[in-house]
Amino acid sequence: MKKRVVFIVAQNAFRDEELLEPKKILDNRGFEAKVAAKTRNRAVGKLGTEITPDMAVAEVKPQDFDAAVFIGGPGAVSYFNDGEVLQLVRDFRAKRKLIGAICIAPSILANAGILISKTVTAFPSEEENLKDRGADYTGMPVEVDDLIVTAKDPAAAKEFGERLAYLLEG
Repeated sequence: MKKRVVFIVAQNAFRDEELLEPKKILDNRGFEAKVAAKTRNRAVGKLGTEITPDMAVAEVKPQDFDAAVFIGGPGAVSYFNDGEVLQLVRDFRAKRKLIGAICIAPSILANAGILISKTVTAFPSEEENLKDRGADYTGMPVEVDDLIVTAKDPAAAKEFGERLAYLLEG
């Protein structure tokens, strides 16, 4: 059976290449990749990519996926204090599923309380929040710690996708 991954993007201003690069890598490796946003309405990237989400965040169930990947970009701030999204993070963690986050999205994981004592990276603007919530921030392009993969910025999107694929294949 194909392993399934859900990419969670902001409805507006997700970072295009942070979705497109890892999704392409996973698609090419034979994984089934779905995209979720707050609603099923069209989602638009910061650089203009338009996608129709496969599902709304409320429809995402951890038992249906092997991994959840949170995409950055300015719009990801909309999920920082979204109770539904934070609970989804906790639910994926409770089921020991792979969780990824890139750019500013690691703050979603931190705000959900799952990064305490974890080695992580993120866009530099998030360093203080991550440390305040107990994470060990490195600023490296990509970090992996206990089924949590974090990446710094769009330049790390390809390596982020490769790490996700490697861990899913393991």
